[in-house]
Amino acid sequence: MNLLPLTPDGQTPIRVLTIAGTDSGGGAGIQADSRTMAMCGVHACVAVAAVTVQNSVGVSGFHEIPPQIVADQVRSVVGDIGVGAAKTGMLASTAIIEAVAEVCGEVGIGRGQAVPLVVDPVCASMHGDPLLHAEALDAVRHTLIPIASLVTPNLDEVRLITGIDVVDDASARRAAEALHGLGAQWSLVKGGHLRTSTSSTDLLFDGDVFHEFTSPRIDTGNDHGGGDTLAAAIACALANGYSMPEAVAFGKEWVTRCLAASYDLGAGHGPVSPLWRLH
Repeated sequence: MNLLPLTPDGQTPIRVLTIAGTDSGGGAGIQADSRTMAMCGVHACVAVAAVTVQNSVGVSGFHEIPPQIVADQVRSVVGDIGVGAAKTGMLASTAIIEAVAEVCGEVGIGRGQAVPLVVDPVCASMHGDPLLHAEALDAVRHTLIPIASLVTPNLDEVRLITGIDVVDDASARRAAEALHGLGAQWSLVKGGHLRTSTSSTDLLFDGDVFHEFTSPRIDTGNDHGGGDTLAAAIACALANGYSMPEAVAFGKEWVTRCLAASYDLGAGHGPVSPLWRLH
């Protein structure tokens, strides 16, 4: 694949911001975002929204960061360092979502602004453990998604947000239209969780045109952090000036390679691995 360019030694690289929760097991969340960004050649900035207690088996708890502190992290980073793109992950609560939306508008991040925003609307872990308070779904729909340059839910999140159960191409298109209808500039319905298919097709929609991105399904149970990795890779490509379809194509190929390089970790699901780039 065509990799993103690396900045020469001693020069300041492109910066990308992740606003998300931690993963104490290191497989997903801010850890996956930062690892992906480093391997894509950008400098990762972080705004921690929540601290989870998790390992390869599941999430046993989380602690929310005060919303003002989350917003202040974003304000501090953008005001001093500047970023070329941003992404969100686990935001946990209505109050944090509202604080993030407000500060993004203030500093020029999001749909129609200078800095694109990739929204990964994290609702639950891959094990089904909740990472978002149930009452915050309305804030995802009506506060977070409307500021998204791109929204990237998995199929479980699509069902929670839109009520559409994606089982085939027709229902995937309806879901993409519904997500776009909530206000996202672009919507991406990911097919990775559609286990009945021998391939994985992601569907990108801008309100007029559908773009399909298909890759062979990687036969592995070690897919922890796949959604975070995809969204982070797309944000890195956007920061490098890629168009949205180009950035999604890059992210799709990147995460497919990371799935192929995934490894066992602990007693549960191991993580996807961007370390393939080092080989």
